[in-house]
Amino acid sequence: MAESSYDLIIVGGGIGGSALATVMSRAGKRCLVLEKSLEFEDRTKGEWLAPWGVLETKRVGIYDEFAQARGHIIRRHVSYEESLSIDQADAGMIPLGFVPGVEGPMTQRHPDLCQQLFDAAAAAGAHLIRGVDEVAVTPGDSPSVGWSAGSVTSSASARLVVGADGRNSRVRRQISRTLRRDPAHHMFSGLLVDDAHGWPDDLQTVGTSGDVHFLAFPQGEGRVRLYLGFSIEQRRRVSGPDGRAAFLRAFELDCLPNADAFVDATPISPCATYPNEAGWVDNPVVNGVVLIADAAGWDDPITGQGLSVTMRDVRVVSEILKASDDWSVGALGDYVTERAERLRRLRFVSSTQSTLLNEFGPMASKRRELVRERVAADPSLGMGVAASFLGPDRLPPEIFSANAWNRLFGEMAPPPPASALPLR
Repeated sequence: MAESSYDLIIVGGGIGGSALATVMSRAGKRCLVLEKSLEFEDRTKGEWLAPWGVLETKRVGIYDEFAQARGHIIRRHVSYEESLSIDQADAGMIPLGFVPGVEGPMTQRHPDLCQQLFDAAAAAGAHLIRGVDEVAVTPGDSPSVGWSAGSVTSSASARLVVGADGRNSRVRRQISRTLRRDPAHHMFSGLLVDDAHGWPDDLQTVGTSGDVHFLAFPQGEGRVRLYLGFSIEQRRRVSGPDGRAAFLRAFELDCLPNADAFVDATPISPCATYPNEAGWVDNPVVNGVVLIADAAGWDDPITGQGLSVTMRDVRVVSEILKASDDWSVGALGDYVTERAERLRRLRFVSSTQSTLLNEFGPMASKRRELVRERVAADPSLGMGVAASFLGPDRLPPEIFSANAWNRLFGEMAPPPPASALPLR
């Protein structure tokens, strides 16, 4: 039975909520986690942890939990492109162990990681309840949460309530935080496959060919998470009963070596398609409540920053809460400021990548060739994408500016969304 009072009530027991509960329970805080699902489902995302995100798991003390959730390290990256021969693309291979103390990005199946962290929170002493519905949050100096689980209705108070309940956050709506969105740029679809043994387990790829943007992230032992990007006009391209087969056929690309490894692989997940867009709240904190992870906003998934953003949220918030008994709005101000600039910089990078890789046709192909030539002549022009691996705070602010955009694209592309540029 739930107690009547806690230090933290965390709404949402996925990766962010369970990670925070684990960290804070280990610090001696009384945590209650309310999770809607009875079993974690495949969400078609949240399966690639950037090197800077891996570093965050180490800093916050939960790297082992990630590794135990079938965590798989990727060590090499090759961008296969329609305008490059396979030999030319291979010659540009990038080793991914360039963050000190981190061997490379980590991948694992999303539901497995959710369960691993949920179990870790329980082992650390958190009180966890599943099958929760009708959550009602009351903010204020003494915040409280009411909920139902089956036929039982309960409530409890806390020093702080954490909304970690995802993109459609009920907590966010109840504390009247408006979600802002940039217009969707393109569609994205994902599929997890097994038996792709012809693809190297240590190699990830990202590229564009014809009318698709393709990505492949191995998870070890022949399992690979595949993604496709395509125009909004083709939103139903991989829908319907033949959707998964159509998805795999899209990998029949001349520029992609060992493409048959994907085309002939065994699908083991739904094939979900969604619009690529960024969403955010200007301030994820009110008196008595803080939003983290997707509940507080997310970046366009094209650069795969969701898990890393979540791990930074967990670290920054937990360090504030462990440092002082002051858990007020003012105490969480550093989190608000840091997160806003972090997401702004990531929106700049994802806008760059969407413009470069998820636009199709002769003009878009020519743009990619010209940008490649510009970056070859001046490597500093390609530093923005490095933020996806190093972290957005490890590069100078001018990398994420209108001037940097204009130096890269010139007249070849419209300006980025205003939300991706610094405030004047």
